[in-house]
Amino acid sequence: MKPVWLLTLWLMTLSAWAQPATLTPLPGAKAPALTLVKRVRFVTTVGNFMVEVYPEAAPNAARRFLELVQKGFFDFTPVFRVVPQFVCQFGINWRPPHPEFKENTFKDDPSYFQLSQGTLAFAKSGPDSNSTQVFINYRDNSRLVQQGFTAFARVVEGYDIAERFEAVGDESMGLDQDQLWDKGDAYLKKLPKQPAYILFAEVL
Repeated sequence: MKPVWLLTLWLMTLSAWAQPATLTPLPGAKAPALTLVKRVRFVTTVGNFMVEVYPEAAPNAARRFLELVQKGFFDFTPVFRVVPQFVCQFGINWRPPHPEFKENTFKDDPSYFQLSQGTLAFAKSGPDSNSTQVFINYRDNSRLVQQGFTAFARVVEGYDIAERFEAVGDESMGLDQDQLWDKGDAYLKKLPKQPAYILFAEVL
């Protein structure tokens, strides 16, 4: 019986490994099937984490995110906002030619999926104002769907690394975003406490 039990356990474990981490549909939403996946590796000053991007979940957001990764936009940029039990946020690069993305906004995608713990969404100031800033949810923030925020990806490996990012600056808003865009390194050098940094990100 022991070999049979061990075989059963091994098959169950293998099955669990084979099930892809994905997004959870919102109740009542006619969510699209997620058959396409792109993996992105983030290397940071506190460790590495892996993100799966689901183009069918939010085509505009996924397209922009992958474009930013491929163009090195996130490389050596700070995690400038960390609110424990809420979100961490990144996506400001003041070095040429990256600032051109700041005003290059894209239209909102429909929201079909929960903003559950570990999911990613673009930050914005109003409808269709998405551009470069992305946040990782530290909890279920699905209430933000009502404000037009849309999940397009999730952390599938190393989520504990994302939770190690330390809060800097204002306890709610983090570092001064205008100062980051305008003064970049000069502003960061004067900080009494340095944020975590994304060293680079790459599409695998």
